[in-house]
Amino acid sequence: MQPVGPYRFTHMLGTCPAGKAWAAIDGQGRLVTIAVLNAAVADAPGWREAFVGTANGLAQAPGGQTFAYADFSAAEPWVAYPAEAGPGAERLFRALGQDYQPVPTEGVPAAPVSGIPQQVSGVPQQVSGIPQQVSGVPQQVSGIPQQVSGVPQQVSGVPQLTSGPPPAPWALHAGPPVAPNPNPAPTQPATDEPQPPAVGPVDAPPPHDPFAAPVRRIQPSAPPKRRTGLWVKVAALALAVAVGSGAAVWALAPDEPTDPDIPPTVGATAFPTAAAVDPPLKPWAQAATYSPEERALAVAAPALVFVETVFTGYVRDASTNAPIRATPITFTRRCSAFVVTPDGHALTSSACVKPTQETARQIALDTVARMLVREQTLVPAQVQEYIRTNMGKTKFTGIDPGTEPGTEIHGQLNTAKGNLTTEPAIPAQVVRALPPDTGNSALIKLGRGSLPVAELNPSATLTDGSSLLIVGFATTDDDFRTATYGPKSKLVGITGTGRRGSASISRINQDLGTTSHGGIALDASGRVAGMIDQDQARPDRANRVIVPSSSLNALIGEAGTANKLGDSDKLYRKALDAYFAGQHSAAITQFDAVAQASPGNLLAKAYRQNAVERQQNESEPSDQSVWLMALLAGAGGALFVGLIVLVVMLVRRRRDV
Repeated sequence: MQPVGPYRFTHMLGTCPAGKAWAAIDGQGRLVTIAVLNAAVADAPGWREAFVGTANGLAQAPGGQTFAYADFSAAEPWVAYPAEAGPGAERLFRALGQDYQPVPTEGVPAAPVSGIPQQVSGVPQQVSGIPQQVSGVPQQVSGIPQQVSGVPQQVSGVPQLTSGPPPAPWALHAGPPVAPNPNPAPTQPATDEPQPPAVGPVDAPPPHDPFAAPVRRIQPSAPPKRRTGLWVKVAALALAVAVGSGAAVWALAPDEPTDPDIPPTVGATAFPTAAAVDPPLKPWAQAATYSPEERALAVAAPALVFVETVFTGYVRDASTNAPIRATPITFTRRCSAFVVTPDGHALTSSACVKPTQETARQIALDTVARMLVREQTLVPAQVQEYIRTNMGKTKFTGIDPGTEPGTEIHGQLNTAKGNLTTEPAIPAQVVRALPPDTGNSALIKLGRGSLPVAELNPSATLTDGSSLLIVGFATTDDDFRTATYGPKSKLVGITGTGRRGSASISRINQDLGTTSHGGIALDASGRVAGMIDQDQARPDRANRVIVPSSSLNALIGEAGTANKLGDSDKLYRKALDAYFAGQHSAAITQFDAVAQASPGNLLAKAYRQNAVERQQNESEPSDQSVWLMALLAGAGGALFVGLIVLVVMLVRRRRDV
């Protein structure tokens, strides 16, 4: 089998019991001699290793011969030597101790070696052993390996010379094929001593170098004519395409958008060394990026407030005013709220900050009952019965009979901790509260200004089947005393409408948890369509009712104030408009100003951070970018023309060949 490689065989040079030598030519017209080890010999133990070791040994020896290419793993291993280095294939077989017989020149019949290729009885021996590869380089003792006692032993004959070169569809054969010897030599019996291989006539001609002939057997093709004119035309065409493409891109490039109010630069650096902002509510993670839902959350979420109210009083006997417990009773209510004026007014649920006397008494009795359970006076199963029995016989008052229980209200922005009464908690007080039958909403006043404000939409319509985005505080902690709360959002649907006294309400199909009442229901623009509240008709009193903004707006007016945005709120919305329009430089500058005027607005800082990152990734249009686009377009056009010309030239070259 002819070796698979980048060569075309032209004719056989010689043969020996272990293989054959061929003349060949590579793809560049260079002449080589190739030594091919017979497959049967290569399969014999030790022969492939000897072939590889000897070839490497000759290549590494001082003044040795280096092969051009080889495939030692093929079924018939082979090695190719440059023709100008002499008969390399012949030298390799002779170094293996083979009786190499060159093929006679034209007109002289070849003397084939008879017999069928058989496995040898041993590995060819050399003075220093078979060349071994150590650390990738074969080691030699004294130059080219020397034969000890002749050629390798044969079992029942020597490899037979085939009648021609190995069959291969891409082989070129020069000269007549070598016919097999009609009188093959008898096979030799296997002995313990190495036997010389059976050869043809004793008076075989001396070794012959086929490449030493005065006439070249393979004539190189004439060099192609230089096409100077063609290359000049190609260069001119590529230049024209490059200029035309660049001009087209320059003409079609849109003008850079300008902001007449604030220049699109990143000049402001309000907090260049600040750590990365991590707001508890990330609108871009709660909704699809750049979607109306993300923008609505970004607009309103900064105004959300966590509210905690602590009630302190005494549960007294209604007829005697005597406390049923000597120590005061304290319980806590937690809910959500949202700021509606720049000076700190916020809307929330009345049930959270100013519950009715009946609600407060029920919660106080529940607190007493659980104290009795801890004292082992009651069992847990008796708690509800204890409350029901004492509801009509007690009242919940302040320190003195007839006074209101003490209340202490605190609000927190962003992330909140329960039972926190110091910074960053903000003290608050009730301004006005409506009972459940007229809205169950309350207006409180936080003791701090410059807070983010939410904008009401009094004309919002809440219809069955429509969707709302609700936002409120929630927690996943189990321990009420040390729980941490953060803003959460959810898209819900309106399932129906109802009445609460004279006020209308809407019911929704999901809620955010027990502390979400007082939270916000948003329309698509980020304005407040209503407030989340408890559904008093449900046994679990889940927060699945929306009080419309029209009722909330009336409560604010009754308190002598009005819902309005501050300057920082207007700038914040303008910054969001720039951000969602992709005008990152303007957005960065505006978010900087908002963060300075309203430090509690973490989303302003977070969106500034997002704008910086996206500006770096996307970059806004500039003169440099247009020039770069033109340059790239021109280079691309020139490259395209060059590729077309290259393909045409390759096709012509193949046709010429």
